[in-house]
Amino acid sequence: MPSLRALHVAGHDVALVVTQPDRPGHRLRLTPPPVKVAAEELGLEVFQPERVRAPESVSRLAASAPELVVVVAYGQIIPRSVLEIPPRGVLNLHASLLPRHRGAAPIAHAILGGDAVTGVTIMQMDELLDHGPILAVRETAIGPHEDAAVLAERLAAMGADLLVETIARLDEIEPVEQDHAADVAAGGRTSQGAARPAAVRLGRAGAGAAVRPRRCGGGRGPWLLPAGGGAAARTAADPASGAGGAACLNSAAATSRSTGGRSTTTSSTSATRRGWC
Repeated sequence: MPSLRALHVAGHDVALVVTQPDRPGHRLRLTPPPVKVAAEELGLEVFQPERVRAPESVSRLAASAPELVVVVAYGQIIPRSVLEIPPRGVLNLHASLLPRHRGAAPIAHAILGGDAVTGVTIMQMDELLDHGPILAVRETAIGPHEDAAVLAERLAAMGADLLVETIARLDEIEPVEQDHAADVAAGGRTSQGAARPAAVRLGRAGAGAAVRPRRCGGGRGPWLLPAGGGAAARTAADPASGAGGAACLNSAAATSRSTGGRSTTTSSTSATRRGWC
């Protein structure tokens, strides 16, 4: 849960952590999401609504009086009724270079699409999917043999650092609208529903060279082979894309304070069940 821990270490007053409900796990035993475990270790209050858009959920979030809300792979659409609660807005940390790979499983689709470079984006959320103006971006090369699990771990740490830096400079940053004409959703379609080319480039090898397959979803994910490599390429959910969480900060934390020479303000964060946060 790098984002949640990073915000806590940076001195932000996390008033509420919102994550998915406990679900049946091994042997059908009810298992809490890791973000809940991490939040409780940090002594933070946790809220686990089945539906964040339900009136009682919105009321509970409003009662925490957050100054800022941060969402990371929460797994539910954030409705207008929630977006309007914090006076400083709702930030989203997304594991791709938006507008490329909007939607679910961006890490898996970056590998499946043969991207040489990926990264993380922090955007101001609106009611559309991964659509709002961009506040900050950080890029990284994808290693030739890097699978989704390893890449997700790197992007999680990178995103946590960028999140703390962005919040510290939030009043100085001029949001930049996304290039919506360049939108390619994770899964291969644009927001208008047009399919992108089916050809898949998974390796960096030249024509005719052998390309080693990689797991898209870590140890349990399927192997991915290059197009024409003798097997159908399939994608699995990113380790970073499961049900997630969110945290709200109360308005009392609106007063920024200096931490290690950096100004910090209030925020809230969400984290995924598989550790993206």
